[in-house]
Amino acid sequence: MPVGTLANIKTVTPQHLEATGAEMVLANTYHLHLQPGEDIVAQAGGLHRFMAWSGPILTDSGGFQVFSLSEIRTITDEGVTFRSPRDGQMIHLTPERSIQIQNQLGADVIMAFDECPPYPAEKSAIAAATERTYDWLKRCIVAHERSDQALFGIVQGGVHLDLRREAAAALSSLDLPGYAIGGVSVGEPPELIEKIVQATTPLLPFNKPRYLMGVGTYREMAQAIAAGVDLFDCVIPTRLARHGSALVSGERWNLKNARFRRDFTPLDANCPCYTCQNFTRAYLCHLLHAHELLAYTLLSIHNIAELIQFTQRIRAAILDDRFTTEFAQWLGPQD
Repeated sequence: MPVGTLANIKTVTPQHLEATGAEMVLANTYHLHLQPGEDIVAQAGGLHRFMAWSGPILTDSGGFQVFSLSEIRTITDEGVTFRSPRDGQMIHLTPERSIQIQNQLGADVIMAFDECPPYPAEKSAIAAATERTYDWLKRCIVAHERSDQALFGIVQGGVHLDLRREAAAALSSLDLPGYAIGGVSVGEPPELIEKIVQATTPLLPFNKPRYLMGVGTYREMAQAIAAGVDLFDCVIPTRLARHGSALVSGERWNLKNARFRRDFTPLDANCPCYTCQNFTRAYLCHLLHAHELLAYTLLSIHNIAELIQFTQRIRAAILDDRFTTEFAQWLGPQD
């Protein structure tokens, strides 16, 4: 799921996005609450009309963003109080308020409000956050008022597999429409993320969507899919584009490099995306050196399309029983 924090995928129009093969996007509850506000989005007819995207949308709960503001927030069992980084206003966000905001935004999938502890942290603090996340989930379920929105719960537990097992069991007993694995990609080394995902995913209901939050590299996705994960979101494709980088056949290329100045071949001759079908490496290199904004659009289109095609190839390989052999380079130990 490409990330559209403020109801847009940075530098990419909905038409461009649809052409990449993307089927679902993510928007950010916290940021949309601050700007423009859920009331305005609701008056516009909801997120789909507001951002002109007809496909499914998922909104996160705002929990990760709130808890990353460690210097300007206070946590209690009731909720979180924090100072808005925009205007300094004090905001009190509870599980009920998070769900109310997401109900107004109108996404297809909404996330329960959770406490996302940092890495590293004391096990006692992570255990308390995991228990609070479960208590908040039950409050989210009561507060949820729209039957046309699927509410997903989030498994926390840090790097402690016993806490992950307990959390997965507790959430699974609630029979939700889907489940997410949260609290990864918050500073842990890759081998720990892999360990958490491989241990946690099989504990969640196999007949419900399983969503790994904030992960989107080739290796991370392939290994998580092998464990049973279905959904991912990550800012990687558009963030790399804004730094002049392209994802090509599993590699990361810096298009500002002088070797591309006279390279008049497509970025990837095997890629069907708009960028690769119409523009050369030399042109992209030129745009980047000229600081032309079109460069970021064209690279974003390609990077999103590349990761979508990667997951499409995995899906086809799974159906043909070729996954473990065809994607062995991503499933084995990292060099």
